[in-house]
Amino acid sequence: MARPVVGIISNSFLLNDSYPAHAGGTMNFEAVSGVADCAAMLIAADPRFSPVEELLELCDGFLLTGGRPNVHPAEYGEEETPAHGDFDRARDAVTLPLVRACVERGQPFLGICRGFQEVNVAMGGSLYPEIRDLPGRMNHRMPPDGTIEEKFALRHRVRFVEGGAFHRLLGATEVMTNTLHGQGVKRAGERIVVEGWAPDGTPEAIRVRDAKGFTMAVQWHPEWDASNDPVSRPLFTAFGQAVHDWAAAKQVQPLKCSA
Repeated sequence: MARPVVGIISNSFLLNDSYPAHAGGTMNFEAVSGVADCAAMLIAADPRFSPVEELLELCDGFLLTGGRPNVHPAEYGEEETPAHGDFDRARDAVTLPLVRACVERGQPFLGICRGFQEVNVAMGGSLYPEIRDLPGRMNHRMPPDGTIEEKFALRHRVRFVEGGAFHRLLGATEVMTNTLHGQGVKRAGERIVVEGWAPDGTPEAIRVRDAKGFTMAVQWHPEWDASNDPVSRPLFTAFGQAVHDWAAAKQVQPLKCSA
């Protein structure tokens, strides 16, 4: 029997500085297939190719991946500045309405890094352009040099709300995570519940209040070593179970009443 499908949001690239492409990191596919036990499908993050209404029917759940371009500040009512970095308006046009639709339908998604920020913005929140420029904040960006193992190494603690959804899922009120982001939550969206923080107060784990489905999002990158990491594995396992449950519910057809 075919596994349920998780749509993995891609990022736009120029291969060899000239050839436009949509791509996704292999570790995302490994986490979705190997840990969440779902079929992984790459989604072109451009509304010309991936209308949201089609994605909702084609996929059972969504992985909102990390990415170098940032959500455009116009999406949360602020002016663009050089500190905001690069943008991908086509991805904004897919992911923001997709998040809102999933929340409304109860369709599961897991947000990672940029995906975490997309969830907050989609629900009416805003972002700081550069966390490390704020007084008292640490540098959350990846090390500029070193191996990929060194860049994704565990670097700081995240503290969870006791008794919250993340605490219950992970069985701990404090875990170690990697950190590879520049922006961060400034104002939480109206229904955004912040349940985890870095030691400097930066929000690191959120969910959508009163959502009918799985709506967790994290600022770190749990797709790295998801099969072995004690934080990543239960997160992707729970996400996968939510996707399986959604797919199973779709198969249940209402009985027709006889005349």
